Amino acid sequence: MSDAAKAYARVANTTAAPREIEAQALLKAANKLQDVLNNADATSERTKDALLFNRKLWSIFMSDALRDENPQPLEIRQKIANIGVFVLTQTAALQLNPQPEHFKSLIEINRNLAAGLSGRA
Repeated sequence: MSDAAKAYARVANTTAAPREIEAQALLKAANKLQDVLNNADATSERTKDALLFNRKLWSIFMSDALRDENPQPLEIRQKIANIGVFVLTQTAALQLNPQPEHFKSLIEINRNLAAGLSGRA
């Protein structure tokens, strides 16, 4: 099991609502990316870890959105999948060529979705 999946599962075992669990996982990913952005001396290992965590988390979200058993309306699931395609494409590009200015869009997406899931948007 990946670190992202383990973190997601660990948080899922608490009494929090599923939306709050997802919000916390998105914030964790955003914070890892922000940490890389804030530290000019961030190691390539730290950068790799943050991007891998984000990629795995979004892979989980997309996989769930594409499941026929998902209770969300198809329109919502399609929007999640579309955002996921963008996030995964951006994350893969950053894994090949980490450019700090391109981290910002991923951080904003994760934080905005987390706020929406938590009812803070």
